[in-house]
Amino acid sequence: MEADLEREDRRNTRQKMVIREAFARANRPLSPEEALQTAQQYHPTIGIATIYRNIQALVKGRWLEPVEVPGDATRYEVAGKEHHHHFQCNDCGKLYDLEGCVAQSRPKLPKGFRASGHEFYVYGTCATCGPRQSS
Repeated sequence: MEADLEREDRRNTRQKMVIREAFARANRPLSPEEALQTAQQYHPTIGIATIYRNIQALVKGRWLEPVEVPGDATRYEVAGKEHHHHFQCNDCGKLYDLEGCVAQSRPKLPKGFRASGHEFYVYGTCATCGPRQSS
């Protein structure tokens, strides 16, 4: 069983190529469901089980990395980006990359504590969901 999974991880199937393309074109973290919607535009018969299986393989192969969202489902983004944070739309739930690190201040930690990283999320309304400008 393990050998079958490793062999599948190395295969560059059309489905895996479509899933990679979905993440690359989105240029933002996607949920498996969002990846499915995008991938189905190019491969209409692809299913959610294939998405999950390939995401797992792409994470294992370090092509994708998980983005943990507080109180929400894990999203995935193309690996290798510079350190950055995320914006989540309160209306549509989509997650977007913020350029760079907006959390420049260093918190005063209790004596003997050492920080190993940090997370910073901004919440609001994205341009698509925001108030429409009337002309």
